[in-house]
Amino acid sequence: MPTDRADALQPNCVDVVYTWVDDSFPGYAQTLRAHATDRRDTNPNRTRDNLDLLRYSLRSLEAYMPFVRRVHIVSCRPQVPAWLDTGHPDIRVVHHDRIMAPEVLPTFNSFAIVSHLARIPDLSPQFLYFEDDMLAFRPLKPEDFKAADGRSKVFLEDRPSPVMSALDPASSSPWNLALARANEVLAVAFGAKPFSYLAHGPQIIDRDLFARMCEHFADEIAATRQSRFRAHGNVPPEYLYPHFALETDAAARADRADVRQMAGYASLENWYAWTWLQLRRLEWRKPATITLNDSFEDAPNPRVVAHVRHTLERWYPRPSRFEKAVQPGNASASR
Repeated sequence: MPTDRADALQPNCVDVVYTWVDDSFPGYAQTLRAHATDRRDTNPNRTRDNLDLLRYSLRSLEAYMPFVRRVHIVSCRPQVPAWLDTGHPDIRVVHHDRIMAPEVLPTFNSFAIVSHLARIPDLSPQFLYFEDDMLAFRPLKPEDFKAADGRSKVFLEDRPSPVMSALDPASSSPWNLALARANEVLAVAFGAKPFSYLAHGPQIIDRDLFARMCEHFADEIAATRQSRFRAHGNVPPEYLYPHFALETDAAARADRADVRQMAGYASLENWYAWTWLQLRRLEWRKPATITLNDSFEDAPNPRVVAHVRHTLERWYPRPSRFEKAVQPGNASASR
């Protein structure tokens, strides 16, 4: 069905929401290790911020998405990027304890955090959800996220995502287990069939529909919120929501050409030649958005990190309005 909020993505009416963490903040790594019970709980790829990707993502909004009204950064207290101008009227830092119940905190489970996004105060009726490794890569318009009939677009890949029968809960990644669990509950609700991977990139979310999705799958969402880490039985709301929107006819599936134009992805590996090639391929393809996935594991290659940071600075040289002004001779706001 066409959206009843035809004006929701007009200029200056849409917010962007980020989820962000930096495990270098004092005390964070110690707290994480104190609660962790599985080696998969401490995967640094999910908590490291050695590339300042959020800073460059905000620069990308400034350069390519002028229609954004306000930015909300969801993080655990007291984390705030040192370079962020929290006094700017267009920025909001939303700590977990503002939108999550105290009994589920601290949490290190991104699925649990994302399930609370509709509770962010003063959030636009429709918003764009960016993970902190996603960036705009060329000019975007609100209409790029909408189908011709006004419904939101869902950007899916052409390959089916995992099913539980093909996975081993003891060794499979928590992400794949969560996808498989989501596919189980989607099949119960809407009929058994293959469900596709979501293409890497930002997605448009209707706040009220997201809340209805959480109510529809209340037991699964509740179990997810109770897990401090990603765990067997969790569901990823950022995957469940677009499929729910499609199955309830609140969204339209983007065609293959649209997906290719919208979403680009690079896995940042310690092998310099591979990462160099991935970044050059993105420059050649020029998709509308890119995702730079940290795959460095425990020991990032300094040469690769330096190359990626140099590339980001070349792509996005202009500070955004969200950054503190750096005084001459003072580098304290740079990290």
